[in-house]
Amino acid sequence: MNLGTKIRNFLHWESSPKPDRELLPDLYTHLKAFRLPLIFTVAMMLIGTVGYMAIEDFTLMDAIYQTGITFTTVGFGEIAPISDIGRIFTITLIIAGFAVFSMAIGIMVNELNRGSIAKVLKERKMLYKIARLKKHYVVCYHNDYTIEVTKQLRENHIPFVVVDPREDMEQIARQYKYPAFLSEEPHTEMAMLKSHLSSAKGVITLSDSIADNIAIIASIRLFEKEHFLPSKYYMISSAESMSDVEKLKKLGADTVVSPTKLTAQRIGAMASRPEMENLLEEFLYKSDTPLDMEEIFVPKYSWLVLRKLKETHLRQIANVSVVAIVKKDGRFLAMPKGEVLVTSESRLLVIGTQKGIQTTKEIVLKRQKPQELRYV
Repeated sequence: MNLGTKIRNFLHWESSPKPDRELLPDLYTHLKAFRLPLIFTVAMMLIGTVGYMAIEDFTLMDAIYQTGITFTTVGFGEIAPISDIGRIFTITLIIAGFAVFSMAIGIMVNELNRGSIAKVLKERKMLYKIARLKKHYVVCYHNDYTIEVTKQLRENHIPFVVVDPREDMEQIARQYKYPAFLSEEPHTEMAMLKSHLSSAKGVITLSDSIADNIAIIASIRLFEKEHFLPSKYYMISSAESMSDVEKLKKLGADTVVSPTKLTAQRIGAMASRPEMENLLEEFLYKSDTPLDMEEIFVPKYSWLVLRKLKETHLRQIANVSVVAIVKKDGRFLAMPKGEVLVTSESRLLVIGTQKGIQTTKEIVLKRQKPQELRYV
């Protein structure tokens, strides 16, 4: 281990993640047009250097310097008096240099007008940015749903990548403040690799077409099997009809949202219990409210396992309330009493402040009984 590595390890420096080289767009193909001017430039420098050494008996460095200032037509003059043959050679070198530079400028202007190089460089920069994301969501297709969903993700500081095959995704991303985006077909393996799916938390597919959502869900689940991933991605999709909802769930979607059903339920709740709906709107649906609700998973190693709910003292320590428990087998226990046992791999539905919920997560993930319980 060298000294640089030891210093990095001591200071806990980590190198920034980089995308696979095979995923980066090929820049060389767009630079092929510059090969001919480059070859001519090297050839003219070589010819000029050999010519001045043979005709004027210059040293190697003097010949290179004279060739450079002559070939680029900077007008510095001669470093030493030269013969008539040397002057003819110099004139020829100046004309050749002017022709090479004119050709190079023409090629450069043409490539810049096409925008290919700039597009490739922007895509490479975006892939490096996406490679640094962790626990992000891959949002497939841009539409009205995507605009609203990404607003919520930004407000909750959840990283995401929007993937859509449109050519004008750069303008769309700038307009709707998408920090990371890709112009790819979301169901392709290339899009999954470029979106850094291996480090993602889940996928959100919000296409208006049920066929697109089916293709993405099937492709994601196949991607998991082919790459032997340890955990499944959390898949969220949308569907109009209830038959499509069931179909997507059978294919592997974890949550399928039906806008029609949600709208009907919301209107029904507002009509029957307007006061309760106003309360939820005020405290749970807004991102800047002090009150929040979240589901917390209890791992096998947690110290809470097989302890009574009242023994956890979450109310006293974190100022939160457990309003429901979802057992491992899916059984839902509403408003559990203090005598209820917290079982392995169950989920606690907790309501409280954001700070309190974060404290609860830290307590649940501990293997040993927290020190705070000594004083409760």
